[in-house]
Amino acid sequence: MSAGLVLEDIYTAYDRADVLSGISLEVEPGKITCILGSNGAGKTTLIRSILSLTAPRTGRILYDGADITGLGTHQIVRRGIACIPEGRRVFPKMTVRENLLVGGYQESAASALGARLAEVFQVFPQLRERTGQLAGTMSGGEQAMLSIGRGLMAAPKLLIIDEPSLGLSPLYVKANFNVIRDINKRGVTVLLVEQNVKQTLAIAHRGYVLSQGRVVAAGDADQLREDPEVRDAYFGRQ
Repeated sequence: MSAGLVLEDIYTAYDRADVLSGISLEVEPGKITCILGSNGAGKTTLIRSILSLTAPRTGRILYDGADITGLGTHQIVRRGIACIPEGRRVFPKMTVRENLLVGGYQESAASALGARLAEVFQVFPQLRERTGQLAGTMSGGEQAMLSIGRGLMAAPKLLIIDEPSLGLSPLYVKANFNVIRDINKRGVTVLLVEQNVKQTLAIAHRGYVLSQGRVVAAGDADQLREDPEVRDAYFGRQ
């Protein structure tokens, strides 16, 4: 069953200066929820807060009905939350297969790992053909596939995806967003953090707009797409 995530009045600071100020939002089970905003809006800090890499100063984070605020990152991952980081960050001197197996490191049963590999190869047939290739020799788009596949190896209930369009050609951007939509259709809840407004709102169910560490707009994807004030003030005309 998919899991929901709720943030309640989150304040997160670096060196006593709040980067997030009173963030409250909900990631509905089984849906794609997006976080939109320009550089410096607080998107990365939001992800770090959820994963307890930078613990919130105040507020609560609930996942699947349980308070996970302040838990260790490994404990949060064990509860079914996986993150695909910005910039892909594959291990360049490891093969495709080795990179994927890193994503399933918490699973010790060979049969379960084999089943997860098969599912990743179903999503990304290109990776099946390149299991022995070093990740560092792949194109940016291929590394993006590998990064998403590695995230899926954790069999997540909630998948956080940070800036999947970063540095990719328009062709790969479109392909990646189609894959994200397909992953969601397989039952995985998705939190999509992005600057690419047009592509993101085309697949998201609901979204939040961040500016200077605060939620300045929220609503269904259709509402945000048609809101001229949100579009012009934060994203320009797209």
